[in-house]
Formats: sequence, structure tokens, C-alpha cells
Amino acid sequence: MIAQTQGLECGLHDLAPRAYPVFSKPIVNLKGMGVGSRLLCDERDFYAHCKPGHFWMTFLTGEHVSSDIAVVDGRSVWFRHTLGMPAPGGTFDYWIIKAAANVELESYCANWIERHLGGYTGMLNVETIGGRIIEMHLRFTDQWPDLYGDGWLEAVVRLYQLGVWAFADRDRVDGYSVVLFGPHDRLYRYPAASLLEFYRAIPGVKSVQITFSDHVPPASHSMPPGGFRLAVINTRHFSVGQQLRIQIARDFGLS
Repeated sequence: MIAQTQGLECGLHDLAPRAYPVFSKPIVNLKGMGVGSRLLCDERDFYAHCKPGHFWMTFLTGEHVSSDIAVVDGRSVWFRHTLGMPAPGGTFDYWIIKAAANVELESYCANWIERHLGGYTGMLNVETIGGRIIEMHLRFTDQWPDLYGDGWLEAVVRLYQLGVWAFADRDRVDGYSVVLFGPHDRLYRYPAASLLEFYRAIPGVKSVQITFSDHVPPASHSMPPGGFRLAVINTRHFSVGQQLRIQIARDFGLS
């Protein structure tokens, strides 16, 4: 993760921010999922929760967008933007994989990439809030690439093998990645293979991902403060994802 920070390492307590609220998160977070992140509302919060290894940054408001970008020799040659619909505690209710371009955001990201990543060829994931970069990853998002269209993964392989981007990207449509979270304080069992086959065979469902292992202690999973992520449903039809989420929640004993 490359963090675009406005703040300072939280171990330097004599350099606490003068204005609140601010946002605190780990400098290095290889597993993602918002682990250890939190809002600091006042100086008491800062000294209690902003610990060494974290940094504080400006608390941004506005749309949270995850952008996957194909880059050839420092030039941005393909964009796809996904709008996150936030839920409490660093979780997301669902994501909208947008068909439309975002000219202003693309110009901002392309200029940053050209200035700072000259010579780089590969995929990038850029996270922005309110049109400002909060972090950047030298990878693409693994949650919804099946909604980018046929041939996209093959194009990514060519990008790394040959250094070229060739993807027709015809007939874009919006997609949806609907997320199911449960409480942290319980054990969950992985669904049976037959049940997963049933979920994935529902018309309109592109994929169903179960995002935990019942062979690993729950505390060893990388999860945001607001919940334990159980499943991701990718679909072209939001209502299909909503209905399946209700059913999967019931099968996990959450309703």
C-alpha cells in the first residue's frame, strides 16, 4: 500500500493535530479490510487510540471510490471506477461497479501516476474519498473483476507479459458487489459445496465468494472493526444480490 498522507506518525505525540476529527490507520496494512482504522474525534481520542505504527490524516468526506487502472510505462490507459456505499465501522453495504467514466478523477489520478510512477507498467488500485487519494496499491481489486467483462483477465496477463494493454471493453454496464457482514463474536461454518452451487446457479448471479475459513480462528482473519465479512455476491442486478444476501444471512443463522 502506498498511502497518500496528510498527517504524521502517531508515535510522535507532541505533533498531535490541531484540528479534529482526523482519521487514524496503520502505516502498513498488507491484509487490508480497514484493520485498526478509526476516527479520532478529539485530543483524548488521539492519545488513547493513535498508537505507534499508525498515522493520522485529514478526515475526508464525499464519495469513496475504488479505481482500477491499467498503466503502461507510467501512462494510464484504462480506468474502471467502483463507488462504495459505506456502512458503520469501516464496512461497506455494497459497491457499484460503474460503467461510466469519471473524467475529473481520471485526470487527477493520471497526473499523479505520471509524476510519481514513471516507467511503471502494470495494474494499480487507487482509493479516493471526495476526489483525493487516500491510498494506492500495486495490484487490482480482487473482489469484482468478473464484472469487468469477458477477456479482462487475459488482458491483464498480456499487460504483465508483453507490456501492452489490449482490451476491447465493449458494452459496459453497471454491476454490483453486495457484501454480507456478521458479528465478530461468534464462530461461522463454511457452507457446504452443494449450497454454494445452489447460490451460484441463481439467475443473475455472477459469482459468490465466501471470504473466511473455518479452519482459521476468527481473530486471525483481517476484518474491519464493524463486522466479520462472510460473503460477497457479484451480480448485474442489485435486487438479485439483495435477495441472495438475505438468504445467505439466514443460512448463517443471522436472521
